[in-house]
Amino acid sequence: MMFRNRAAAGVQLAKALQLYHRQPHTIVLALPRGGVVVGYQVAKQLRLPFDIMVVRKLGAPNNAEFAIGAITANGQAMIDDDTVQHYNITIGDLEKIIRREQHEAQRRLQLYRGGRAALHVKNTTAILVDDGIATGYTMRAAITAIRQAGAQKIIVAVPVAPADSVAQLSLQVEQLVCLNTPNNFQAVGQWYENFDQTDDAEVIRLLHLSRS
Repeated sequence: MMFRNRAAAGVQLAKALQLYHRQPHTIVLALPRGGVVVGYQVAKQLRLPFDIMVVRKLGAPNNAEFAIGAITANGQAMIDDDTVQHYNITIGDLEKIIRREQHEAQRRLQLYRGGRAALHVKNTTAILVDDGIATGYTMRAAITAIRQAGAQKIIVAVPVAPADSVAQLSLQVEQLVCLNTPNNFQAVGQWYENFDQTDDAEVIRLLHLSRS
């Protein structure tokens, strides 16, 4: 299954989540930046409140694209200890990466929200959306943060993800909805015809639209 773009994927994802249409005490939380385009459409179609959950990937010291974990703006970290040990990443290097990425997560959170208050998560059903899952580090960090914030039920909803990531994450949430779990998964972007980078301005625009 290929998706035309993130917005189209969000519309398709909403169809699989119709059970939650206009459900009280239910919110949609998206991971910036690409996940916001998907999540906005999910919230729009389901007529639900919309907000963001900012999570940053923790990249290896000499290869920022190689994930060794993830961290949220409030400091909730998910570390792959086996990978850290395998590549002999020092505690000092790890702490430096964590500080840098948490700072960036906080900066983005302030930029995107523009002073608007976050949605209340406690006692809600939280639908957590991204444009896809690869390693799953960022999603696991987001799940932990939302759980600690008091969400009553967590649903992870994504257009595409590898089957092993889906199986692992399913154990941590009440429901996981994934439209495509290809056997030959290599990267999220390969399942989109248009996977252009989402910029900060688009995230801010969609958040503003969702609250207007």
